[in-house]
Amino acid sequence: MVADRRPDDMVRITTFELADAFIEEQVKALREQIQDKKVLLALSGGVDSSVVAALLIKAVSDQLTSVHVNHGLLRKGEPEQVIEVFRNQMKANLVYVDATDRFLDKLAGVTEPEQKRKIIGKEFIDVFAEEARKLDGIQFLAQGTIWPDILESEDGIKAHHNAGGLPEDMEFELVEPIKILFKDEVRIVGERLGLPHNMVYRQPFPGPGLGVRCPGAITRDRLEAVRESDAILREEFAKNGLEGKVWQYFTVVPDFKSTGVKDGKRAFEWSVIIRAVNTKDAMTATVENIPFELMQHLTDRITHEVKGVNRVLYDFTPKPTGTIEFE
Repeated sequence: MVADRRPDDMVRITTFELADAFIEEQVKALREQIQDKKVLLALSGGVDSSVVAALLIKAVSDQLTSVHVNHGLLRKGEPEQVIEVFRNQMKANLVYVDATDRFLDKLAGVTEPEQKRKIIGKEFIDVFAEEARKLDGIQFLAQGTIWPDILESEDGIKAHHNAGGLPEDMEFELVEPIKILFKDEVRIVGERLGLPHNMVYRQPFPGPGLGVRCPGAITRDRLEAVRESDAILREEFAKNGLEGKVWQYFTVVPDFKSTGVKDGKRAFEWSVIIRAVNTKDAMTATVENIPFELMQHLTDRITHEVKGVNRVLYDFTPKPTGTIEFE
């Protein structure tokens, strides 16, 4: 079993040789922990859960069942992409659960960020428990928890749905093979495991999804504004050579409106905030310098193509004092 804490003297994984050693160690530990039992993986399609999936496939193969939950808080086209990559290309045993209404109904009217995270986390666990009951012999729940998740939860900065707060009567033993790694280490391990490049370097995405990019009480129309503006941002970054150069970029739609003008009429609508940061370990982050012409183009597209939006802002705040996400 992987250590509960990252050893103080642990050498940072920066080479394939160190990654190979970690993989060998974890495959052995996973086999010892799981033995001939079955394991259920929360598979989002992000690099963390994908690396966990690859490690489990290498260690216990068909004893793994991966579950992808669409909680209604995913990016545009994401559920379809996860199904294509994992079920069709990687031939994984993938269970797809559309729980959109279930999650959004639970989140209705909830404004406090930590309460939102905990509701989302609890629903995730409940969904997995329900799926496990449909399967014979599931005794383990695998998660893509990484070291910054643990640190931020312990420090009280934010709760992570995959780092503590699990119900005491949970029917699974946890499997968290990468929980002592930083994000840059996870990527190197993913490369060495042979995962596709665009999966390993896929943009980080929080477990609560777009829920933390829709500050305040989540409404379906504002959530859709986040989803559509995010899709435009990702498309334009790819076109302009920024994909892969900027560590994380996304949009946020706060729960306030401002007065604008559209088609000669007053438009009292939301603002979209663009955030783009670079970091190695997610513990600190610097703000990316986006070309002004691109920002103008993004503003034009978002204000004309996203329903209910009349203003675009850019967040210049590094971490610290801000966190990478808004909630």
